[in-house]
Parts: sequence; structure tokens; C-alpha cells
Amino acid sequence: MALLQLTTDVFAEATGRRHRTDAVIPGGGGPAGNARLTAVTGLVLLAGFVAELVTLLDVSGLIDWHVAIGVLLVPPALLKTASTGWRMIRYYAGSQVYRASGPPPMLLRLLGPVVVLSTLGLLGSGLALIALGPDASRHTLVRALGQRVDAITVHQAFFACWSVATGLHVLARLAPAMALAGRRSAVPGGRRRFAAVAVTLAVAAIAAVLLLGAAAAWPHAGHPPELQAP
Repeated sequence: MALLQLTTDVFAEATGRRHRTDAVIPGGGGPAGNARLTAVTGLVLLAGFVAELVTLLDVSGLIDWHVAIGVLLVPPALLKTASTGWRMIRYYAGSQVYRASGPPPMLLRLLGPVVVLSTLGLLGSGLALIALGPDASRHTLVRALGQRVDAITVHQAFFACWSVATGLHVLARLAPAMALAGRRSAVPGGRRRFAAVAVTLAVAAIAAVLLLGAAAAWPHAGHPPELQAP
């Protein structure tokens, strides 16, 4: 019964039949402003990850796009981690307005850290592949259960974990995020949130241009594995 109730809570929030009432406070908007920033950033990340997954259809031919989009995703991922982390810290630190808004369903609270760690691990291991280059990325790091593990294997493992965790997260959060991002309401801090997203995307574009040159060796590395670099 407990598991059924936990699942029911997630389904109710995913379909919009249950949602948190976020308090609005002056300045940055408080929980309501935080929720909107998280929703918008999450939708930006979703669009980027969908584009990144498309490049997996032909990594060899689309490696430049694969690398560029992967780098573009890093700053928005950090912004979303910061916004969700801030809400979590304020909630568990006893902030009255954040505690009044309430936590997400228990299953999503348990899934959240897995989503964050697998996302950062996926993107971070991809940046490591760019820095190492194709040859060093294939050097054996350790052997486990008779299998060699290199930097590419680590990236693949993060991808597998990310795919499952983020897939479940998107199923539960997509509809509420779209509704929240499209809702027109007088929540203070709108310009700050817009500026935060705009600056994040500008930094992402600059980083992608700068690091794309460092990934120039990958298209000439022979036959790259299916999951090469983010």
C-alpha cells in the first residue's frame, strides 16, 4: 500500500492533478520564482539533450555537433543544479516559505540526486574525453570482472544511468514544467531569471566555440564507439 501511495502521488503531480502552491515573496520571487527558473532551465536542457541524442544516430559524421551540443549543455545543467539545490537547502534549513510550499513526492526526492549526479557525470566525463583525446581515452583505467574500463567506458556507464533516471524524471516533470513555464503571473524577479538564463546560454555558446577546437582529433580517430563524447 505504501508503494502504491508513493506511485499515486507521482502520477498525480505528473498529470497536474496535484501541485505545490509556491509562495511568492518580493525580490526574486521566493519559491514561486525558483520554480519558474527551474522549469525554464529544465525545458532548455530537455531540448538540448534531445538534439544530443539525435547525433548518436551517426556519431562519426556528427561528432562536431555531438561535442558542441554537449558543451552547450554544461552551463544550463549547472544552473538547474543550483536552482534545485538552493530550494533543497532552504527547505531543509527550515525556511518558512519553502517549507510551506512543501517537498516533491518521495519517489521524486529519491530520484533527484540520481538525475543530478548522472547528468553531471555524463557531461563531466564527456569533457574529460575532449581533454584526453581519442588515444588516451582508450587507455585502461582499471579491470573489473575481467573487463577493461577506460574513459569511454565510464562515459557509457554514466549514459546508461542517465538514460533511465532522466527518462523517469521527464515523464514525471514535463507536463508540470511546461505548464509552469507558460503560466503568466506577477512573480517578482522575472528579469533576473531571464538574465540568468540568457547569460548561461551565452557562456555555453562561448564555451562550445572554444572547446570545439580541442575536439578536432575525434573525427579522425578511426571508428569511434557509439557513445563517444557529449
